[in-house]
Amino acid sequence: MNIRHFSRQLPFVYPFTISKGTKTHQPTFIIELEWKGLKGYGEAPAINYYNITVDQMADDLEKKRVVLEKFALTDPERYWHFLHHLFPGNPFLVCALDLAGWDLFGKMVKKPLFQFWNLDPLKAPVTDYTIGIDSAEIMVRKMKEKDWPAYKIKVGFDGDMDLLAELRQHTTVPLRVDANAGWTLEQALEKLPVMKRLGVEFIEQPLAKDDWEGMAALYKASEIPLFADESCVFENDVEKCHNHFHGINIKLTKCSGITPARRMIKKARGLGMQVMLGCMNESSIGTAAMLHLAPLVDHLDADGPLLLAEDLASGLIYDQGKVSFANYSPGLSIEVYIS
Repeated sequence: MNIRHFSRQLPFVYPFTISKGTKTHQPTFIIELEWKGLKGYGEAPAINYYNITVDQMADDLEKKRVVLEKFALTDPERYWHFLHHLFPGNPFLVCALDLAGWDLFGKMVKKPLFQFWNLDPLKAPVTDYTIGIDSAEIMVRKMKEKDWPAYKIKVGFDGDMDLLAELRQHTTVPLRVDANAGWTLEQALEKLPVMKRLGVEFIEQPLAKDDWEGMAALYKASEIPLFADESCVFENDVEKCHNHFHGINIKLTKCSGITPARRMIKKARGLGMQVMLGCMNESSIGTAAMLHLAPLVDHLDADGPLLLAEDLASGLIYDQGKVSFANYSPGLSIEVYIS
């Protein structure tokens, strides 16, 4: 296989603010695998609080380029295991390569990815639309611009419940709350009845990622389902989250790709936990990979392309929360136009 890689700074439609900070652009790393004229693509956005940059992904890849290009892609799962051992400290790079490997293999055998797992893409849940932290006026404007069946509201700051109450006045649809580890246990317990009254559907990562004692207490107290994000990164985190969260948010980039994500879904189901697929502001490349797995999960947060002012591929259709493919072409079922 021949390998090329690209780095891009994708601008947001609005500055994107969560409890950890604000950014105006999403840096992302794209892989292109080529074999006999067929090309497969993968993506991994760089996220500051995971301490992996696009430059690090590029540097790590270049150090192993010769070994990578000699690999014979006959099984995407075998390819992931090879990558996992080759880059033990860089799951983001493994993800980008894993996605590209699945895309290329799908094109080799002329099948869209969902067909490998006998899934029906029409059975995927709707995606929410994320409203980043801003003034009430701008957050309401974002909601009015996207008439959506569910909104994901970023919280985790002083006065967040007052703002949530203001937003509730402008919509009757489910509100999902994401604190990005922005609360203490005491704060979360105080906010629970307010969120219950405001009809919050579920709460994502309310406490610090390693506050297991606090999460055990909050889990017992909460009538609202709690979902792990930063507390559930890799496969071995799923069991840790049991009896601390009601569900997990799997993100392909942080867990290192499609291959481990499928095992995490199976493990969570075995523990009786709900499953959500989440995004890290990927373009349509990374988002398409999520959508092929979406029929397996309960909830979906696949709005990355809607939050970005620029995209790197076409082929995804958003219609008031329902995401579909323009056509079911082999691999990721999208047309990448990066060059």
